[in-house]
Amino acid sequence: MATSDISLTAGMRTNLLNLQSTSKLLNRTQERLSSGKQVNSALDNPTNYFAAQNANQRASDLADRKDGMSEAVQTVSAANAGITAITGLINAAKGIAQSALSTSDTSTRSKLATQYDTIRSQVNNISSDSGYRGLNLLSSTNTLTVNFNEDASSSLDVVGFLASASGLSLSGASGAWAANSDITTDTAKMDTAISTLRSNTQTLAANLNIITTRQNFTDSMINTLQTGADNLTLADMNQEGANMLMLQTRQSLGTTSLSMSSQAAQAVLRLF
Repeated sequence: MATSDISLTAGMRTNLLNLQSTSKLLNRTQERLSSGKQVNSALDNPTNYFAAQNANQRASDLADRKDGMSEAVQTVSAANAGITAITGLINAAKGIAQSALSTSDTSTRSKLATQYDTIRSQVNNISSDSGYRGLNLLSSTNTLTVNFNEDASSSLDVVGFLASASGLSLSGASGAWAANSDITTDTAKMDTAISTLRSNTQTLAANLNIITTRQNFTDSMINTLQTGADNLTLADMNQEGANMLMLQTRQSLGTTSLSMSSQAAQAVLRLF
């Protein structure tokens, strides 16, 4: 049976339309209360919906970049740990050289020279073991590229260096350290190696400071973007709760009013 085949009184039709309108408002309020958002789709508010979506997408892209920055910090930290260990070994080698200078016994000097060569091999080992997830800034001139923004237009290149014995110009013990000049020559090489390590440590520290600063900035930007998106879409839960109570009361009153409107039609039946 078509709706037009049913005749309703004007009062009943008005109350029925009001109940339908109240039911739609109840459904909308329930959706807002369940989702916590005032704007759940583009139909609710196209401008706010798409603006919030763009902000959330940018925040997500920056979060991905932040992960890359965290990995870069670990890579640089691994290189710094390697430099610290290598510096300690070279300082120990300098101590051995000083011990060799303090004795004239050829046999003792030869043994100390062997100890020095052992330290050189450990420098090579530490240099090759200072990588993080396949990238080693001490084994060659590898470059670590850190991207800071979503389109990678802002980035930083951290260039590594060769921190092995050969890269630091630490050759084997000259002449088995038989002569004082051999020892002083190698000691000078060790001093140069330590100077090279210190210079590269300063560069790495400066790069690490830039990366950590951008990390903090990215955290702030993500928070700002998410807060902005929430301000455009989140619902006032106190207001929506009050709306729900008001609409439930209106629905109850509308049902009562519709029942009262139908009494006029029922009165006609009493005539028969």
